[in-house]
Amino acid sequence: MADTINKVCVIGAGVMGAGIAAQVANAGVPVLLLDIVPKDGGDRDAVAKGAVAKMLKTEPAPFMSPAAAKLVETGNIEDHLDKVAECDWIVEAVVERLDIKQALYAKLETLKRPGTAVSSNTSTIPLGHLVEGRSEQFKNDFLITHFFNPPRYMRLIEIVTSAHTDAGVAAKVEQFIDHRMGKRIVRAKDTPGFIANRIGTYWLAVAINAAMDQGLTVEEADQIGGRPMGVPKTGIFGLIDLVGIDLMPLLAKSLSSTLPEGDAYFDTIRPLPLVDKMIADGFTGRKGKGGFYRLDRKPDGTKAKQAIDLKTGEYRAEKKPERLPGRAEKDLAALVATPGKVGDYAWAILGPVLSYAAGLVGEAADDIVAIDDAMKLGYNWKFGPFELIDRMGPGKLAERLRAEGKPVPALLETAGDRPFYRVVDGKRQYLTLGGDYADVVRADGVLLLEDIKLRSEPLLKNGSASAWDVGDGVVAFEFTGKMNALDEQVLSLLQKTIALVKSQYKALVIYNEGSNFSAGANLGLAMFAVNIAAWGEVDKLVVAGQQAYKALKYAPFPVVAAPAGMALGGGCEILLHADAIQAHAESY
Repeated sequence: MADTINKVCVIGAGVMGAGIAAQVANAGVPVLLLDIVPKDGGDRDAVAKGAVAKMLKTEPAPFMSPAAAKLVETGNIEDHLDKVAECDWIVEAVVERLDIKQALYAKLETLKRPGTAVSSNTSTIPLGHLVEGRSEQFKNDFLITHFFNPPRYMRLIEIVTSAHTDAGVAAKVEQFIDHRMGKRIVRAKDTPGFIANRIGTYWLAVAINAAMDQGLTVEEADQIGGRPMGVPKTGIFGLIDLVGIDLMPLLAKSLSSTLPEGDAYFDTIRPLPLVDKMIADGFTGRKGKGGFYRLDRKPDGTKAKQAIDLKTGEYRAEKKPERLPGRAEKDLAALVATPGKVGDYAWAILGPVLSYAAGLVGEAADDIVAIDDAMKLGYNWKFGPFELIDRMGPGKLAERLRAEGKPVPALLETAGDRPFYRVVDGKRQYLTLGGDYADVVRADGVLLLEDIKLRSEPLLKNGSASAWDVGDGVVAFEFTGKMNALDEQVLSLLQKTIALVKSQYKALVIYNEGSNFSAGANLGLAMFAVNIAAWGEVDKLVVAGQQAYKALKYAPFPVVAAPAGMALGGGCEILLHADAIQAHAESY
C-alpha cells in the first residue's frame, strides 16, 4: 500500500463534493470529480463541469486561486468510473440514500486497487450499514470522513472507523487531511449524527422551540442565545438562515430514523407550520428569498433589514433588543440566574443541551475534549459544552437539574463540584469517564502558545504585546491589543524583544493565536492625535514604526513571521520586514 496520496477522486459534485474537490486542489493535488450523466442529453460531463464553473464565481471562494481549478479533472460515473484505479483515495459525497451509496460501492469494489481508501462524507448513516455486503478488503479500506460546509473554511472533519478499517489506510487519509488539506481531525464513534451535528441539531431545535414557547422575538433569542454563550454573532436564527432552513426537516427526518429509542432529541420534534410555510414559499435563508431575517430592497435602491414575527409569520423592521442586564453578557451563571425572559430562555437552552452533551461521552466520543473540539470547530462555538459547564459551575448545573426533577448525567455526577478542565504543573487536564484527570494531548508537531502560557511567565510584557520563550532558543512575540492593532507599546516592546533575542536567544517568531494576525495601526489613537493637532505624537509613532521595522530587517538572527487571518497595514509591514513568512492558507 502506498503511504502517500497523489490523486483523489470525489464522486458527487453537489455543494459538499465539489467543495471537497476544491480543497484537494487547493492542496496542490490532482482530483477527479465525477457525477451523473444529465438526463437531457448533451455534454455527459456537464454536471461536474458546471460545479467547477460555479465555484469559480462563488463567494466566499472555494478555490484559493483560479489556478487550483486546473487540477480538477471532470467526468461522469458511467464513462469514467474506471479511472478510480488511478486514485489513492476515493471520497463518496452522493445523496444521503443508503441504497444509492451501496450500489456505488459495489461498482467501486471491482474497479479500485486494494489499499485505495474509500470514504463517505455522510453525516447520518452509520458506517456498519454502508459496508453491508461488501468484501473484507473493501471494509478494510473504508472509513467515514465527514467534512463541514464550506470545506475550505470549516476546520472540522469528523473521522469514523470500524473494527475492520485498516489502521494504515486510515493513517494515510488522516495525514493527508491534516497536513495537506489543513483540517482538524476529531475522531467520532459510529453513532447517528456523530458528534457535532447530533449536538448541534438538538441545540437548534431546543432553541427554536423555546423561543416560540416563551414568545421571544428572533432578535431577543439571538441576543440571549448568541454571544453570551460564545455562539457566533449570527445567534440562533441567523445561523439557521446561514446553513439553510430547508435542512432542518431533512436533518430531523434523518436523525429520528437512526437515533436510539428514548433519545432526548425526539422530545424536540413537533409540527412547525411557520417553518413549513417558509420553505414552501422559498424563504430558505440566505440562499433563498430570505429567512428569519431578510433584506427589504426599496425602489430607490436602499436596503433595510427585516425580521420575521414568529407568531404571525409576517416580516417587520428589525428591532434591536435592550442591552442584557448586569453581568449577564459575560457571566454564564449570571445569565441563567437573571430573572424574567433572559434567564428563562438561557436556561431553556443550556440546561437540556449541556446535559445532552454530557450524556454522549462514551457513546458518540471517547472523551469531553473531542466533543468540545467538534462544537468549536464545526459550529464556531467559542466554548465547547464542557467549557460552558465549567463557566456555569458543574455543581450548580447538577443542582438546578435535580431541583427541577430532571435527570443528572452520570458524568456530571462524577464531576461533582470539580471542573471538567484544570491546569496542573503547567498542563491542561480533562476529567475522564472514570473520574480521573488526564492530560490534553496535542497532535504530533503541534505547539500552541496557549500551552506555553500555562507553564511559564512572559519574558517581556506590556498592555499591547508580550514575548515568550517557546524553547530551543526561540522567542515568540505576540500582539495582544484589540484586533491585535499596532501602537507605540507594541513597537517599543518589539525593540526590547529584538535586543533580548540578540543577547540571549537564537531566533524570533512573530505569531499570535488571535482571529487575525493584525488589523494594522491603531487608527483610533492616531486620529485622536490628529484631532487635537498633536503632530509631535503622530511623528513619534511613524518614526517608532520605521525604527522597529528596520531593526527587524537587519536583526542578526532569523526572524520568521507566522500570520493567519488579516494582516493589514502595519501588520503587513511587519511581515515584509521578516526573513521568512510561514503563512496560514487563510491569510489576507
